[in-house]
Amino acid sequence: MAVSREDALARDAADPLAGFRERFELAGDVIYVDGNSLGRPPKATGEALAALHERWATRLVAGWSEWIELPLAAGELIGRELIGARPGETLACDSVTVNLFKLATAALDDRPGAVVTDRGNFPTDRYVLAGVAERAGREYIEIDAPGELPDTKLALVSFSHVDYRSGALADMAAITAAAHARGALMLWDLCHSVGAVDVKLGEADLAVGCTYKYLDGGPGAPAFLYVRTDHQGRLRNPIQGWFGQRDQFAMGPAYDPEPGIARFLSGTPPIAGLVAVQAGAELVAEAGIANVAAKARALTAYAIELHDAWLAPLGFELVTPRDELRRGAHVALAHDEGWRICRALIERAGVLPDFREPNVVRFGFSPLDTRFADVFDALDRARDLVARGVHLELPLERARVT
Repeated sequence: MAVSREDALARDAADPLAGFRERFELAGDVIYVDGNSLGRPPKATGEALAALHERWATRLVAGWSEWIELPLAAGELIGRELIGARPGETLACDSVTVNLFKLATAALDDRPGAVVTDRGNFPTDRYVLAGVAERAGREYIEIDAPGELPDTKLALVSFSHVDYRSGALADMAAITAAAHARGALMLWDLCHSVGAVDVKLGEADLAVGCTYKYLDGGPGAPAFLYVRTDHQGRLRNPIQGWFGQRDQFAMGPAYDPEPGIARFLSGTPPIAGLVAVQAGAELVAEAGIANVAAKARALTAYAIELHDAWLAPLGFELVTPRDELRRGAHVALAHDEGWRICRALIERAGVLPDFREPNVVRFGFSPLDTRFADVFDALDRARDLVARGVHLELPLERARVT
């Protein structure tokens, strides 16, 4: 490998997606490598929100005739273009936490057995699944990592497709088949894969995901959920709100859910958030998820090459799998001084990654707005500040937001 910035620039010149970077709002001179936490704002999002403001100002409540179908429209876009869902299986609504609660509760209402996840899963997943299991009087089991399932009666298996710390990509098809062999429903968390990995849900039963990472929906943007068609008539939304009601404006006396995916709506949808979700998802769909995923693999491979050449000799350890088919779009590097290195990159080097306990610095490469030169510069600056001991000048105390 030619370890030079000229090589990085040559890769950028050959990148078929390079032109998409200009369609984002870029924040000064900072090298942004935290797109796996919060994506940049697309320019189209500002235009879409301005148009929404104008319609709100001029049409007032009459605007609901345009807005009321947005949860279905945005969900359909995500399902069709980005996660391999069939028509009518995906809905944009609520938060990941709320959607996890909905789908996990519906699964336990549907069949007996225990709930299984892994102890390294994202906290909200573990907290929700443990709480749902407790409320239903079911056993809650945490295993070491997505893989072999415990020898007990199972109702629900739930893992993250991409591990939020390491970036490891789970074998969706094999794990789903294993869950089905045990009579369980399979629920996937797609938060760190949607918009960066070419997701193929296949026979998965249920899924949730966020839109503020690689889909660039903005902070707190609505999440999405997926329910396979053949489950929709049987599984029931435990939050029985009026937006999931058949013939909603009849204002009937009893809850009668919609027959399809709309039954998993509950309250009034956040229209501004959904407009932003649609703008971001349209950009990824235009690029083509196969192309986006290919660039994610190339960016992470380049980062790993630079780690091996520059950072491993300085005490860094690669946490992310080397196999490109077993990782998402971020690279996790462990170091005994990970916290101070992360803060030094932000405060002294103009690089914005993020940190995860106990000692992991994550470099997230959002494919549509990250250049190979950004990868080069980020890791080069990390090498320089650690070699000079700049990070040792920073305090050991941790901030609340990492």
